[in-house]
Amino acid sequence: MGHQGTTDTRATTDTLPLVSPPQRERLLGDLLRGVSRSFYLTLRVLPKDIREPVGVAYLLARAADTIADTRLLPPERRLRSLLAFREQLVGPVNPQVLEELGWDLAQRLANPSEQVLLVSLPQVFSLLEALPDGDLSQVRSVVVTLTCGMEMDLTAFPPGDSGRVTALKDLAALDQYTYFVAGCVGEFWTAVTVAHTPGLQGWDLPAMSGLGVRFGKALQLTNVLRDVPKDLRLGRCYLPEDQLTSLGLVPRDLLDPQAGSKARPVLVDGIRRALDHFAAAEEYVLAIPRRSVRLRLAVLWPVLIGLATLAKLARNQDWLDPDRPARVSRRWVYRTMALSWPAASWNGILSAWIRGLRQRVEQAL
Repeated sequence: MGHQGTTDTRATTDTLPLVSPPQRERLLGDLLRGVSRSFYLTLRVLPKDIREPVGVAYLLARAADTIADTRLLPPERRLRSLLAFREQLVGPVNPQVLEELGWDLAQRLANPSEQVLLVSLPQVFSLLEALPDGDLSQVRSVVVTLTCGMEMDLTAFPPGDSGRVTALKDLAALDQYTYFVAGCVGEFWTAVTVAHTPGLQGWDLPAMSGLGVRFGKALQLTNVLRDVPKDLRLGRCYLPEDQLTSLGLVPRDLLDPQAGSKARPVLVDGIRRALDHFAAAEEYVLAIPRRSVRLRLAVLWPVLIGLATLAKLARNQDWLDPDRPARVSRRWVYRTMALSWPAASWNGILSAWIRGLRQRVEQAL
């Protein structure tokens, strides 16, 4: 398993459906809002030139995730469908394959927005093919890499109804996973924003791309730690097996919320690793020119939400209880977004804000 290269092969315009302006608005507006949850708020604040490639990438990634997560199908069937989807990304595109793949899976879904997304795959790929060459290459590459993380989920873990729980082997496996499902997004985000933002032309692209990778890993590691109870009940333990073994635990032990105290050193280690990555995320935010307010906000919000989530998790003594999730409220998110607008241009204020959230996490460990 690993990152698969993409080609420059495009489908010809007569092989994919033409997308009219109203259809484009529906796909990148209503449909994206329906499947993207809170990310749509971030997308809307982005400058217009960046919004389309990021929106197309999100739709493709969400389609792939829906394919990989359709639990009415056995894992091997989902894996075949995911790999077929990846082949279409690498190209050349076959609209008939997309249509058959979408309709076959859509009828098994209960979520109307996900149904529409899958049956709209030919139109979404048409948007992809219409992107400028640089954006097209970046979108293809990041979504192919994201599917490697989904493949890892389907091959490393048992079926959700098997009654078994399997853990990732070690920290290296967890680090690879967080790259596949989020770190690569940091690379993509950096490349696309630099390409479309004159004020970023002076950036050291390799260095900023490296910070972007760590930014993505910070967010994904936060999600992994927050979702441990839910994932365990699907047979998936992203906490490294060797760390659990050193504490005299096996993955299945974590199904008992009472094991939270004994397993807490693994949680604390994960939170500290996430905090280290968030230091890179803070550097990334502050490297964006102060006048690029919208771009700053788009990356600031995930940092603030992620650190607030870690703080709640660090204080949560019942972190293995699925009925006690560590989540920030929607009200807190909207209040934070409102406060961030006047603060976005001030490096000192942002640093103090982020530092305060980090301190809350550290004090709770």
